[in-house]
Amino acid sequence: MPFAQLVIGAPGAGKSTYCDGMQQFMSAIERKCSVVNLDPANDHVSYPVALDVRNLVTLEEIMEAEELGPNGGVLYALEELEHNFEWLEEGLKELGDDYVLFDCPGQVELFTHHSSLRNIFFRLQKLGYRLVVVSLTDSYVLTQPSLYISALLLALRSMLQMDLPHLNVLTKIDNLHTYPALPFNLDFYTEVQELDYLLPYLSAEQTSRFGPTSTSPAAPPQDSKFASLNKAIVELIEEFALVGFETLAVEDKKSMTMLLRAIDRASGYVFGKEGANETVWGISMRNDAVTMDIRDVQERWIDRREDFDEMERREWEEQGRRERGIDAESGGDGGVEDGRDGRGGDGEEGAEGMRETVEEDDDMEAMQREFEAAKAKEKASGGGSGIKIVRKR
Repeated sequence: MPFAQLVIGAPGAGKSTYCDGMQQFMSAIERKCSVVNLDPANDHVSYPVALDVRNLVTLEEIMEAEELGPNGGVLYALEELEHNFEWLEEGLKELGDDYVLFDCPGQVELFTHHSSLRNIFFRLQKLGYRLVVVSLTDSYVLTQPSLYISALLLALRSMLQMDLPHLNVLTKIDNLHTYPALPFNLDFYTEVQELDYLLPYLSAEQTSRFGPTSTSPAAPPQDSKFASLNKAIVELIEEFALVGFETLAVEDKKSMTMLLRAIDRASGYVFGKEGANETVWGISMRNDAVTMDIRDVQERWIDRREDFDEMERREWEEQGRRERGIDAESGGDGGVEDGRDGRGGDGEEGAEGMRETVEEDDDMEAMQREFEAAKAKEKASGGGSGIKIVRKR
């Protein structure tokens, strides 16, 4: 039974970047993965494409033949794909049981009210695919209350339209530190509860003469003329109680790990037969695996980003020194290369510690040779050697 992610989202949300990063990540955890491009306008992708809809129909051809604009051309192209679904079915058969990422177009009409993409997904289900929709949203929407509310409405409508297991993801979370400070912690935006607290900031944005602001509510308190509408919208979102967000920094290994764990739970991949997924990833998915909740994300990317960046840099340097030491040992020089053996540090203290380690290793080798010579002599003579080996501590 093959599994698949249906990657949707508005233009600029990072769908192709996500597919590229996820495909590389899955390769690293030994999960065979293929990427299918369903965007007829995407003529340049950074990932290896296993199946490309542009081999069936291209946006340029449709715009020229049907005299349509870009948006209308994409809708027409998806209708063509729906009518020629056999082409997609034949291409997917060649992929076997690969885990598939479907890179979908960015026109929001396709996953809010147009039926072609939804029908294609349902036909994929009939082929036996276990699907999960991954809806990407640029985390920039958090910087303005109006953008955030719009993103919530879009996410809610997409969930109702697609009618499949669905995860909403705030992408580019590592860029939040470059934006104005948020009035609430990150968990307020990801859990989507108590949205009434956002109303004063929304009114401030709508009534401000100096442009939108997300950090200071209107003073003195004054409701905008849209106050009733704002309240009705947030109540509607809360009544459905469907929308929530995961977070993603696509270049961060831990962030990708936590998101894929959530996706695997939503799709049922994690609940496969015992031992079926016993790879590096299967082991990491066990119940005692390390988790990273939204408070950790807040600390990593907003509150203490510089500290964590420095810690990560040091970890990479230490890993590089260890790898150089291993490479040197495999070359037969005792694990020392360019004055480093992976156990020393930088500066005078590190150099002194490295020298002590090298001297200790030399002494140990000399004693080991002496011990082996004594054992050989003892074996030849049948007597004791009188040599006692004392290891340094």
